[in-house]
Amino acid sequence: MKLIVFAGPPTCGKTTVIRQVIRRMIKNGHKPSYIKIDVLYADEDEIIKKEFGIPTHKVYSGELCPDHCNVVVLDEAVEWAEKAGSDFLFVETAGLCLRCSPYVENSLGIVVLEATSGMNLPRKVGPMLTIADIAVITKIDLVSQAEREVFRYGVTKAAHDVAVMESNALYGIGIDPIVRRIEKIKEIEMPMFLRGNPPVGTCTICVGKKEIGAKNHFGVLRTMEQELFYVGE
Repeated sequence: MKLIVFAGPPTCGKTTVIRQVIRRMIKNGHKPSYIKIDVLYADEDEIIKKEFGIPTHKVYSGELCPDHCNVVVLDEAVEWAEKAGSDFLFVETAGLCLRCSPYVENSLGIVVLEATSGMNLPRKVGPMLTIADIAVITKIDLVSQAEREVFRYGVTKAAHDVAVMESNALYGIGIDPIVRRIEKIKEIEMPMFLRGNPPVGTCTICVGKKEIGAKNHFGVLRTMEQELFYVGE
């Protein structure tokens, strides 16, 4: 089994890129599976199943961050894809928690960023970009050449080792280099491990305490003037 994890902010074009990739993977004789991890609603699995007839599944994270949910269900997802007879598993995570990273060792981590989202976006997405293998810049047809170059520079400055690929995914432009990279990856190894470090800890806000103000909480905290500190046992 070979694992590809797609992350990126909402509406950046992840699903469109994945559909174009899956189309080419099937054409090349591969048997992919697809799983979508989202918070409250998703129909991408139904769309992809209807379009390609491949095994698909979705998981709602609910009160969990979708990237956290990805960590706790991914071993089951791999087993599910293996039982379905697939050789590639594509995981699309909603990617709402910019502090986290959903990527796994011995997998391929792909972050999708839209060129229309502003020049400072690469500085805001953290490990989702900085420890990815590939950054796919989408919607390049909607910005000028100068804006494309500035955005690309921002990506390379934030993540020196990430391969940058530009794509107009709606029309399948720039997809073939992504597919070639996917076909070359190694098989995953069990047990799987996260590639990056998880966030520093769980605070009382994470578990549902609603009071406002640092004085009402314990765990990993901060104030307007003080950096992270810990309160509690």
